[in-house]
Amino acid sequence: MKIRLIAVGKLKEAFFRDAVAEYEKRLGRYADLEIVEIEDEKTKEDASPRENALVLEREGARMLKRISDREHVVALSIDGQAFDSEALSMRVEALQSTGKTVDFLIGGSLGLSKEVLQRADERWSFSKLTFPHQLMRVIFLEQLYRGFKILKHEPYHK
Repeated sequence: MKIRLIAVGKLKEAFFRDAVAEYEKRLGRYADLEIVEIEDEKTKEDASPRENALVLEREGARMLKRISDREHVVALSIDGQAFDSEALSMRVEALQSTGKTVDFLIGGSLGLSKEVLQRADERWSFSKLTFPHQLMRVIFLEQLYRGFKILKHEPYHK
């Protein structure tokens, strides 16, 4: 299965980079994983709604340039469908059976643009909580790894 994680911004802290590298290594047994980092826009703390909209628009445009019409797109969004671990593993299995590349999208500090959300074939939520986008990469990769372990009936800590 070909999986592309398309995420806004670079991982700045070493502990996030280390965790992502560990899950990249683990996932290599189950899928062909590529991580694509999209340049983020600098956002002022006191930015106006219009300035924030422009940031989302610019980041979204960069993200959409990396997606083709042939790929299945899953936006990670707080308003998406929530799964437990077993249901997520079954959804991954269904996506695997399509033979398509699956692009998972993680927005920047302001989330994903409406254009990106409209392009998505589906939306997944990992919680109603808001997570830093850098941490969300780790959470997503760990849950994806857990899903593959469940599919293969392999042990993994609970």
